[in-house]
Amino acid sequence: MTIVPSRFQSLVEMGLDFVRVNIAEDLLGKKDAQRFLPILTTIFFMTLFMNLTGVIPFLNIAGTAIIAVPLLLAVVSYVTFIYAGIKKSPKNFFKNALFPSGVPWPIYIIVTPIELISTFIIRPVTLTLRLLMNMMVGHLLLVLFFAATQFFLFTAGGWWSALAAGSLAFGFIFTLFELLVAALQAYVFTILTAVYIQLAVAEEH
Repeated sequence: MTIVPSRFQSLVEMGLDFVRVNIAEDLLGKKDAQRFLPILTTIFFMTLFMNLTGVIPFLNIAGTAIIAVPLLLAVVSYVTFIYAGIKKSPKNFFKNALFPSGVPWPIYIIVTPIELISTFIIRPVTLTLRLLMNMMVGHLLLVLFFAATQFFLFTAGGWWSALAAGSLAFGFIFTLFELLVAALQAYVFTILTAVYIQLAVAEEH
């Protein structure tokens, strides 16, 4: 890094500032943002670049469209959430998460299992599936349009070739849409991780 940044360095700094200002500091405040900025930045850019492989020729499938990658990211997010809560309140984190204050004791019979499932089981599952399904569907749409183009142009022949132009156009349109989805899903995954961390370090915990 140089004092007078190059274009590449300026682009890198813009990306880092985006995560720091719009995700970390916005949700966690400056103190906690500083602590968790490295993991949030890593999650954002890993998710973004893994998403973008879906529109790179000869790769053609997003890394996050293979379940191992979103599952790994979800586990990292989940472990960070648990770590943040235990670090903030070693003795009361799980108690406060499973037994919210202000609830009459008999109601805990219903509330506690719901909190257990929603907080400690559903969160990593939904993080994994949300990212996986979005990127898998995008991959399948691109495969559909470009495979149809190849079929109409080289297999069907004749007047069917005219339809190849339409399917090719839709393929390019959805490629641009996939670029938007790639960035959006990286943002959503990172901001949800930050939200979970914020809930873990909230004062009541």
